[in-house]
Amino acid sequence: MKESYTRYERARIIGARALQISMGAPLLIRTTKIDPLEIALEEFAHDVIPITVKRK
Repeated sequence: MKESYTRYERARIIGARALQISMGAPLLIRTTKIDPLEIALEEFAHDVIPITVKRK
C-alpha cells in the first residue's frame, strides 16, 4: 500500500532510515549499494521501510 507523502514526510522517513542503517540496522532489501542514504532511497522506492506517519 503506497501512501502519498508530503515532501517533508518523505525526507524525514528517508533520513531516519538512513541514520538507522548507518548505525548498523539490518537492511530490508538486497542491494549492492554502500551509502546509507542510497539504500534508504531504494528501500523507500520498494515500500519496505517500517516507519509510519501519524496525521491529525
